[in-house]
Amino acid sequence: MSDIKVDGFKASDIIVDLHTAFDGFTDAERQAQVKKTKGIFELKITNDDKKEAVWTIDLKKNGVILKGLASPKADVTLIMSDDTFSQLASGKMDGQKAFLTGKLKARGNIMLATKLAAVLQMAKAKAKL
Repeated sequence: MSDIKVDGFKASDIIVDLHTAFDGFTDAERQAQVKKTKGIFELKITNDDKKEAVWTIDLKKNGVILKGLASPKADVTLIMSDDTFSQLASGKMDGQKAFLTGKLKARGNIMLATKLAAVLQMAKAKAKL
C-alpha cells in the first residue's frame, strides 16, 4: 500500500484509500467493476509545489491501482491539481464543471473520464463499510 503513496499530495491519501477499498473487493466484485468501467485511467496530479505525481487505475483487466504511468497505454489521462482531485473525490466539485472551467484536462476517451466519479464514490462507500 505504501508503494503508491507520494508525500506532499492530498490525492495520495485518497488513492491509498481507493487502493485499500479495491483490496477489499472479492474477485466477483472486482470483475464486476472491471466489466462496468472497461478502461484505464492515468491521473497526473500537480501539487502546490508544482511537483507531479502519476497514478494508474486499471479497470480494464486487473482492477488494480498503481503508482506511475499506465502500461499498457491509458484510455484516458486526466490532468489536474491536487486540490481539484480532492474536491472531485469528496463530491464537492462536479467533473463536468471542473472540465468546463479548465481545472481538469483530459486526453483520450473523454467519455470514459465521466466514469471516474462513480469509481471514486464506489470506493468511498466500500471504505466506510
